[in-house]
Amino acid sequence: MLSIMIIDDSEADQFLAAHVIEEFDPDIEVMQAYDGQEALDILKDLPKQPDVIFLDINMPRMNGHDFLKVYDTWNERAVVIVMLTSSDQDIDKAKSRAHNSVVDYFTKPLNAHCLKTIKQYSKDEN
Repeated sequence: MLSIMIIDDSEADQFLAAHVIEEFDPDIEVMQAYDGQEALDILKDLPKQPDVIFLDINMPRMNGHDFLKVYDTWNERAVVIVMLTSSDQDIDKAKSRAHNSVVDYFTKPLNAHCLKTIKQYSKDEN
């Protein structure tokens, strides 16, 4: 079963993303964190990392770029990290793509096209 973690401080964006994922495939497991630090705390205790992480950039406490700096040092990483953010700035895109774990960059809101695209990156395509 495919598992996705959504890291975003906006409850509305979390709700919308989870709804779009549920409509796309109700068998996808969805995990949620509201900033980078909360996500790291959750991820370090998981026996299996999620297949995909949707990561926002602008969040309080620990933003997406700071999350990537820490997460990239871990030995076990998610198959794919996709930036899902409201920022369409070239500097944010370049900074995000500088991380090997980031494979794509989408602007919000999440939609079925994004999910079809990321499904090709995941190891579990069932």
